[in-house]
Amino acid sequence: MLQLLRTTWALGQRTGVRSIACLSSLSETHQILQKTCREFANAELAPSARHHDREELFPAEQIKKLGELGLLAVTVKEEYGGSGLDYQAYAIGMEEIARGDAAVSVVMGVNNLYVGTVQQHGTEEQKQNFLEPFTQGKHIAFYALSEPGNGSDAGAASTTAKLNDETQTYLLNGTKAWISNSKEASGGLVFATIDKTLRHKGITAFLTHKDVYGLSVSKKENKMGMRASSTCQLVLEDVQVPQNQILSMPGNGFRIAMESLDCGRIGIAAQATGIAQAALELAVDYSQKRLAFGKQLSKMQMIQQKLADMALRVETSRLLTWRAAWLKDNGLPITKEASMAKLHASEAATYCAHQCIQVLGGMGYVTDMPAELYYRNARVTEIYEGTSEIQRLVIAGSIIKEYAV
Repeated sequence: MLQLLRTTWALGQRTGVRSIACLSSLSETHQILQKTCREFANAELAPSARHHDREELFPAEQIKKLGELGLLAVTVKEEYGGSGLDYQAYAIGMEEIARGDAAVSVVMGVNNLYVGTVQQHGTEEQKQNFLEPFTQGKHIAFYALSEPGNGSDAGAASTTAKLNDETQTYLLNGTKAWISNSKEASGGLVFATIDKTLRHKGITAFLTHKDVYGLSVSKKENKMGMRASSTCQLVLEDVQVPQNQILSMPGNGFRIAMESLDCGRIGIAAQATGIAQAALELAVDYSQKRLAFGKQLSKMQMIQQKLADMALRVETSRLLTWRAAWLKDNGLPITKEASMAKLHASEAATYCAHQCIQVLGGMGYVTDMPAELYYRNARVTEIYEGTSEIQRLVIAGSIIKEYAV
């Protein structure tokens, strides 16, 4: 992986519009990774992003190349086919990929969430069967937690898992909703309850291939944004899962989900930062080329104020995201910090995309320019992996505990 990054670094030195914040503080490996991901985003993602969005086309070739670059399993050990890097690297990679095409970063984020969870909690046998096949881009995974009636309340899962005493396997029944990658995925993680009366203590995580009998992809959502990434319902009808495909142990699924979501929020924060960065770059570029009342837009004080406010939000989003990643890499608690990063960056993405449209005026509202795509893609970052409202509850709860007398 590192040799590939060094080679890519040597091939191209395009810096783009911005100077990279805190570049001097990044290790050489992180700088190489950042450069590699930006080159890939510029050459492979940005040019086709609007076409894939318009036609709702899954970017299969780009995803395959992501796998070849090691970006679908950034934090997974090399012995399992991953890149063996840290969460700082994951945050950097996610931002740059989202800057090129946010829908591609959805696939990257979900796959990293899945393989990271399996690496953390899986047995060696599970890692061979359900981790290694998903690290190189040949296969991608889904992460089936949400349901039609319990988006943010993971402890209220209605999908059931009943043990069959004769076969000693579990039968899964229920419907999972808003599952990213579900149409193209080869397998993934399904959360179900072994006993509804236990609430969150009954939630169990099951590993499964998608081609098993009884598991089907149902309704595909027609979404506002991220349209090149599939989001569907998964229907489970007596899906048979052996006991050795339980991740960790029965009843431990809720804890696994909460730990994974903390890490997932780092990814969404980085994704949102990438969208905000792309919107800022477009606004700056357009303001320097567009003339109004005989001068460049960039020389008008009102436009300068917008650009300054956008840049401030981008930089703070990046720093909050990197802080959460640093804490994770150093084995420190991240629940509050990941929520802060996710909350701020997602709202910054919406703000920056909105202001980008304002700077572009009429050109921001039409599909000839990507400003409207940035806006549509940004909106969901305030919803998935926990809404902004949920993030504020998490942050407030943490603060109250910290300052309790």
